Amino acid sequence: MSLIAPFAGLRPRAELAAEVAAPPYDVMSTAEARAMVQDRPLSFLHISRAEVDLPEGTDPYSEAVYAKARENLERLRADGTLQQDPTPRYYAYRLSLGEHQQTGLVAAASVAAYLEGQIRRHELTRPAKEQDRVRQISALNAQTGPVFLAYRAASAIDDRLQAICQGPSAIDIRAADGVRHQLWSIDAGDEIGAFNQAFAAVDRLYIADGHHRAAAAARVAEARQQSTTAKATPNANATAAKQTTATTQASTHATATTDAPSTARTTATTTTTTDGETKSQPQPSDHFLAVLFPHNQLRILPYNRVVRDLNGLEPAQFLDRIAKSYRLEPNTQPVAPTERGEVGLYLAGRWYRLSLSPERIPATDPIGRLDVSLLHDQLIEPVLGITDPRRDERIDFVGGIRGLEGLSARVDSGEMAVAFSLPATRMEDLLAVADADALMPPKSTWFEPKLADGLVSHLLSG
Repeated sequence: MSLIAPFAGLRPRAELAAEVAAPPYDVMSTAEARAMVQDRPLSFLHISRAEVDLPEGTDPYSEAVYAKARENLERLRADGTLQQDPTPRYYAYRLSLGEHQQTGLVAAASVAAYLEGQIRRHELTRPAKEQDRVRQISALNAQTGPVFLAYRAASAIDDRLQAICQGPSAIDIRAADGVRHQLWSIDAGDEIGAFNQAFAAVDRLYIADGHHRAAAAARVAEARQQSTTAKATPNANATAAKQTTATTQASTHATATTDAPSTARTTATTTTTTDGETKSQPQPSDHFLAVLFPHNQLRILPYNRVVRDLNGLEPAQFLDRIAKSYRLEPNTQPVAPTERGEVGLYLAGRWYRLSLSPERIPATDPIGRLDVSLLHDQLIEPVLGITDPRRDERIDFVGGIRGLEGLSARVDSGEMAVAFSLPATRMEDLLAVADADALMPPKSTWFEPKLADGLVSHLLSG
């Protein structure tokens, strides 16, 4: 099965890319999104967070929001801000921040490979958030938020991407957060064929970020396949299969076994077998928008924890309970742990370094040895009484991009009672969990820098 395919992307004109590009839809509040679109009529947030164009207080999951998103996408296409490439292709996408740089391939990833486990997951999804993405994709008839995928680094892919990036880029912008986003179009048939061949040797991909987007794309694909599959009227005299051609046109995808792109459009077909069963043929929705990066270029930041109370304990009692599992060392500076089994603790205006003894760290359990699991199993659940961090409102999560100051501030304000800083999850640990067909605890990884929305979208029809 081909993991990826080229596609005819929808992207902004180069001179407007900086005005269009926006942060991912789910890293900001509605209020923050409203502030970001001030004096920016071309911002992709008008599509990804369309409630910004409706009265304050509008439910972001109301039908009016999805309708407004569709209206805004149509507007940006009609005025030429967003234009679809004429033929299927891949794109090289480079993110640069300070000394960090990562270069990936924008492609259409196979929904079938996702459903069959060749594209590996490591997180559960929340039904409400997944349904939101289903409605967004359906309303827009497009996938606009890329799924962040990883593959085990392979020189046949990585070297080719680096070579492509030596040429002039189609888009080169620097976002407000300082991240440089560069995009190269890969439309030459021999280059497309080379990437097809290189990825044919990759046995699996891994979702780094975007589990809800991937799950939603799979649901949309399934629904569309079902809607085009119908029971044909049996013909007793039929001796061979018949083909019927649908009148609706849809974008086609060159498969990973072809060496050149096909035309940008083709007619979608259904095949009727002699037993009367009509089976749908491939559609654009059978793939989802993705960016694939080598695992060794990715940058994971810690995902820290804050808790509202000490479960009825006084601070001294709380520290005594912790000392049964951890070695405690008071620190005069904020603690940013880097070793497995270490935790930074902020309580009552003071930092501590907690160290877990090696015998308490599982040697082979890919989930149990994660630092987020160790903290939960050794402290969060037995001492603070939080059994389900996914649903318990006493606990909250703070992405590492906000720094240790973001932890201490929430405790000092009285909003939270205690904060925990953790080492960043290692990429090899993520791969091990996914390879074991297991799931990580919630909020285990924070990838930085983030992909931009709006630089390339995947249309599900013309």
